[in-house]
Amino acid sequence: MQMEFTVLDTDAGTRLDKFLCSKMPEFSRSEIQRFSVSKGGAVVKFSDRVRAGEMYVVVTPDTPSDAPAMANISTDFDLDILYQDDDIIVINKPRGVVMYPSAGNKTGTLVQNLLAYTKLAALGGDIRPGVVHRLDKDTSGVMIFAKTDAAYRELVKTFSVHDLTRKYDAFVWGVPSWTGATITGNIARSSRNRQKMTMVKTGGKPAETVVDVVDAWPRAGVSQFKCTLLTGRTHQIRVHLSAHGFPVLCDPTYGRGATRLGSVKNPELLEFLKSHTGQMLHASVLSLKHPITGKQMTFKSPLPADMMELRDILDNA
Repeated sequence: MQMEFTVLDTDAGTRLDKFLCSKMPEFSRSEIQRFSVSKGGAVVKFSDRVRAGEMYVVVTPDTPSDAPAMANISTDFDLDILYQDDDIIVINKPRGVVMYPSAGNKTGTLVQNLLAYTKLAALGGDIRPGVVHRLDKDTSGVMIFAKTDAAYRELVKTFSVHDLTRKYDAFVWGVPSWTGATITGNIARSSRNRQKMTMVKTGGKPAETVVDVVDAWPRAGVSQFKCTLLTGRTHQIRVHLSAHGFPVLCDPTYGRGATRLGSVKNPELLEFLKSHTGQMLHASVLSLKHPITGKQMTFKSPLPADMMELRDILDNA
């Protein structure tokens, strides 16, 4: 597959690999560095700084060389389909499900279950067909997939320029003194742990999250937030909230739960927090234009059963 990207003034000065990551969010930086990239017919370095007006041609392989083949479709769980037509399918992703096969997760993935039900766009490759955005394994909620190549191309553009609305529900430690706030701060991969992201004063990618308080339980020291993404960085909500003192409950990476559990007096809440796996984060709203018709569409997903159970415990604590 071949794609072309032109550098805008706002992207000038960015490393080439980071620029391409912003244009192809369905691929990781390490994956992009294995692609063939050229400018004016000449091979370029991923460490090069891009300039406004330059056009880069990216050729991606059909199948990543180190990825397992998408040979086995599966039906490990029932799909919760919110909407579908000839071009797109929108589903409610369950918590605990990996997006697509990788070295540690070769079966039972969301893409494999989708392929057992319907066709997906060839663009994205054999491992990620139709994938235009991602949710972490333990984040649930609304996801859209492309069923045709034309829809795929338009959806990639939509996500790369963030011409859409994405809202998440999060249960967090702490009760703020405010009812709403905007969190800004660049996010980069941690130099200490490459599996984690962190806020940085210099470098990284700009990130902005609007936070509104939905509810609060002062006795338990817990709040429910509605978070609106104005940018789409890896682990953005989890990193922003944790850095500002409101880590997401049950988040094993950024939640700092071990230091909080000692303050929990309610035995039912304590048992839930100790036994539950997966951060209490849910993609509840996705609003965007249909990639083919241009019609504005909004998809919503109610809180999943585990987050409803948590609300009930908090209401009765």
